[in-house]
Amino acid sequence: MRSLRDRLLGVVVLALLVALWQIVANLKLVSPVYLPGPDRAFTALVHGLAASDLGAKLMGTIEHMIEGWLLASIAGIALGALIGASSQARAFIAPTLEFLRPLPASAIIPVAIAVFGLSPAMALGVIAFGAIWPMLLATIHGFAAVEPRLYEVAAALRLSRPAVIFKIALPSALPDILAGLRLGLTVALILAVVCEMIAGLNGLGNWVLLSARMFRSADLFAGVILLGAVGFVGALALNIAERRLLAWRAP
Repeated sequence: MRSLRDRLLGVVVLALLVALWQIVANLKLVSPVYLPGPDRAFTALVHGLAASDLGAKLMGTIEHMIEGWLLASIAGIALGALIGASSQARAFIAPTLEFLRPLPASAIIPVAIAVFGLSPAMALGVIAFGAIWPMLLATIHGFAAVEPRLYEVAAALRLSRPAVIFKIALPSALPDILAGLRLGLTVALILAVVCEMIAGLNGLGNWVLLSARMFRSADLFAGVILLGAVGFVGALALNIAERRLLAWRAP
């Protein structure tokens, strides 16, 4: 009941914000050139999906986001497991990680453009670089924080190294890994939009940028609404996966 109540309150807050947006637009407190009402934005959204290429732009952004996120997930979890499970690996690799981690992904864009040009490969590299850090650091923390007694039990049972990883270390680190995956997906979406704007790639970032340059505010807000929907659906999917994968933690 509490969960249902919280969800209803969330819907009410969202409805109030949309109503406030409509009131501000109707009163023209902000020029309609820059702030269309939700009615105009919704009309532009429906028209863009039905009669324009907004649907193709949406799929382009989802493709860029998912590809970069998957690449970052595979590399981040594998490398994080290696570093987190070995104190020697942490000692050797930690200085390099501390050098690379503070670099903003935007600073890598010129390098990626020089190497790959204005291409989808450039976007893939930038998204993967930016999204890998939440997953990598979360995985390192998860594996490093495994209860030492569990390793003692594994030694007493004479479990093999793969068995220790998949039966003890990975389940213990899974909550941290899933948290890193959620943060990484958000970063991947942001960087996908940025790369689409800079490189002119097919996606919502390019749609939003061109709409802003042409003062098509309704189309711009339609693109922003879709971006919010993509982020919401992605977070919802990961929440469902987390509940199923961590069902063993439920009381």
